[in-house]
Amino acid sequence: MNLIQFFAENPVIAIGFSGGVDSSYLLYEAQKYAKKVRAYYVKSAFQPQFELDDARKLAQQIGADLRILQVDILSHKEIISNPPNRCYFCKQAIFGTISSQAAQDGFPVLIDGTNASDAADDRPGMRALKEMSVRSPLRECGLTKSEIRKLSKEAGLLTWNKPAYACLATRVPFHEPLSAELLDHIEQAENILFQLGFTDFRVRVFKGAARLQLKEEQWALAKEKRGEILAALQPFFHSVLLDFQVR
Repeated sequence: MNLIQFFAENPVIAIGFSGGVDSSYLLYEAQKYAKKVRAYYVKSAFQPQFELDDARKLAQQIGADLRILQVDILSHKEIISNPPNRCYFCKQAIFGTISSQAAQDGFPVLIDGTNASDAADDRPGMRALKEMSVRSPLRECGLTKSEIRKLSKEAGLLTWNKPAYACLATRVPFHEPLSAELLDHIEQAENILFQLGFTDFRVRVFKGAARLQLKEEQWALAKEKRGEILAALQPFFHSVLLDFQVR
């Protein structure tokens, strides 16, 4: 099967849209080949503001119908306790919200941007999507991450070289409770590093400290900006550490 065939068989489509490389390309193709498509972006405490901004920009670029939904993700006790299967409950909350709204709006099939490079194991989040009958056309059609980036570049999509970005909750070790304040501190810290010129990095929490995971080629920049980083991040974390494992 290819995407043209998929959308011929499933002409009315709702997309769980993140604004990342994969879901952006999927939305672009759906715009061309589906009869009717709507993208649903879920805003929660786990998504930084720039992700929503990117989603809006991409939808505007290709003229897509985008709807923003709000989910109070921190109202779920099984999520804020941060167990190893947190993603299972999170996907249930997010895609359950999309599925319910999409059904009300007249979109019977819900799809996501999982691609053929994503591990086909029984990860908690993947299991939740399977249980909710969410389809993954990119995977079903055998499209890998590198192919999607190449095709996105050829299509002129602004997301073609966007770094992969996991939700803010992934910065916190399992079993450490999640809170709005902690997630906000992480988001602010990462925004500061973006402004200082860093790219494709993570600010992870380690016993109240910020543990910076950077690309090796940006370690020199970290040394150069050491004073600025410390001054900017210490309002949020008592210590700032550099992780020498290559990101």
